[in-house]
Amino acid sequence: MIHHIKNISLEGDLPNNLKEVVLGAGCFWGVEKKFWDLKGVYLTSVGYSGGETDNPTYEDVCYKNTNHAEVVKVIYDPAIINLIDILKVFWECHDPTQGMRQGNDIGTQYRSVIYTSDNNDLNLAKESMEIYQKELEKNNFHKITTEIDVIKNYFLAEEYHQQYLAKNPNGYCGIGGTGCSFPKE
Repeated sequence: MIHHIKNISLEGDLPNNLKEVVLGAGCFWGVEKKFWDLKGVYLTSVGYSGGETDNPTYEDVCYKNTNHAEVVKVIYDPAIINLIDILKVFWECHDPTQGMRQGNDIGTQYRSVIYTSDNNDLNLAKESMEIYQKELEKNNFHKITTEIDVIKNYFLAEEYHQQYLAKNPNGYCGIGGTGCSFPKE
C-alpha cells in the first residue's frame, strides 16, 4: 500500500532517524487528517491496535470483541517535530473524557489511546495527560479516560481507509475537541 498523499509505502523500510507513536481519538479518518500535513511528520497510516486479535478486519473491530481501537500511526522526525507537539494536536482534536466513544461514535474501537514506542515516551505521554487534565478541570470537564501504554501491536487497516478524507474530501469526520488548548510553556 502507498500513502495517497506522500507517495511512500506504508509497509516499507523507514529511515533510522524516525520515531513513531500510535494515537486513537475516535474514527481514524479524521484523526489521520490532523497529522499527515504536520511539518516533521514523515508518514501516517490508520490501523487497529490495543486488542487481542491478530490481523483484524474493520468488520472484526466493529462487530466482534477484538478490543482494538481505531488508531493512527504517526511516524515523525524528532529533529523537526517533538512528541509534545504531536500530543498537543492529539489532545486538542478530541474529547479524551468520553470513555468508549467520541461523539456519536460509540464502542471500544473509538476510545482515546496513546501507545508509545518506549518508556521515555510513555512517561512524556503521561505527563502531558496530567497537564491537559488540569486545563480540562479549569473548564469543567470530567477526568481523562485515555489509555496510555507502550504499543503491543499495530495492524494496518484496509487500503480504502488509508488517507480516506484525502480520497473523499466530503467524507464523514466526527472529530471534535473540547475547545481547550493544551498549555505549552
